[in-house]
Amino acid sequence: MSDRKRELSRSDVARQRRSQRSAKELQQTTQRAVKPIQSVTKRVMPMPKPRPTFVEVEKKRRFKIALGVPEVHLRRPTVSRQNNPSGRWRFASLGIVILIGVAIYLSLSLPYFNIPSVTVLGNDRLTREEISAALGVLGQSVFMVQPEDAEMRLRMNFPELLSVKVDVYLPNHVYVTVTEREPVILWQQNNAYTWIDANGVAFRPHGVVEGLVPVTGLATPPLGIPVAENPLSPPPYMQKNLADAIILLAPSVPADTTMVYDSTYGIGWEDSRGWKVFFGLSAHDMPLKTRVYQSLAQSLAERSLSPIFISVVHPDAPYYRMAAEVEYKPVKANSGQ
Repeated sequence: MSDRKRELSRSDVARQRRSQRSAKELQQTTQRAVKPIQSVTKRVMPMPKPRPTFVEVEKKRRFKIALGVPEVHLRRPTVSRQNNPSGRWRFASLGIVILIGVAIYLSLSLPYFNIPSVTVLGNDRLTREEISAALGVLGQSVFMVQPEDAEMRLRMNFPELLSVKVDVYLPNHVYVTVTEREPVILWQQNNAYTWIDANGVAFRPHGVVEGLVPVTGLATPPLGIPVAENPLSPPPYMQKNLADAIILLAPSVPADTTMVYDSTYGIGWEDSRGWKVFFGLSAHDMPLKTRVYQSLAQSLAERSLSPIFISVVHPDAPYYRMAAEVEYKPVKANSGQ
């Protein structure tokens, strides 16, 4: 009896366990069925629209008109309207050309851009009126002035200009900056005279300059070599070596005497004591030549000799000529005196 009760209790226990397990599974299934399902968003990349490879043409429309003639139809003429970008560019280009043409016309015709005067800087002897007249830009439009051509025009008209710089500014301003040559020699020949700078370039005198070395030309001096670096510079009237010799010899010329140039003997002067002295054409050893001449002149004065010609072209072999002599008489001079 007790065993049977024990078996029943075990079976009851097993039955209870099964019923509990079933109730639990039913509860879990109910929970899964009631739980909401999460929504999933699907991302799809939009496909690019293909470009049309054909030209859309407006559909033709047909009209019927009663003409009393059977099977006769009139069609409206069709015009294909295409998207033509080159046509738009043509119209834009035409508009730009018109605007440029109007701007050019206004810039050349408006008096606002006309040049009333020229500003000149750096001039000393040349006047502003002379430079303005040579430029020829007064009253013209500022857009017509070419600085390079203006500089060339001034250099060709005025050899006394060493350098020229022309600047143009809107609306109507022209600035000219010049550098003038400095004259050092007053060259007189055939009842005319000119100025010469240290490089041997001759140009027209303007005004009065103090301290010039006067030289009387008995002949035309040898021409100098043009400067290759400055093609607008005029060719020198004389060689630079001769100009240097004149400048070096100028302090030794007596106050009441004018230097002369001879094509054979070079530069010299006629001394008040009755003779002519020449020093050649070269500036080389010019200080030595002057010392040799001073020593020789003192020696002649001490011996009461009065020659008519003295040459110190070669300082190591000076000579003098007396009035009755045909050939010259070489002498030895002490160059240290």
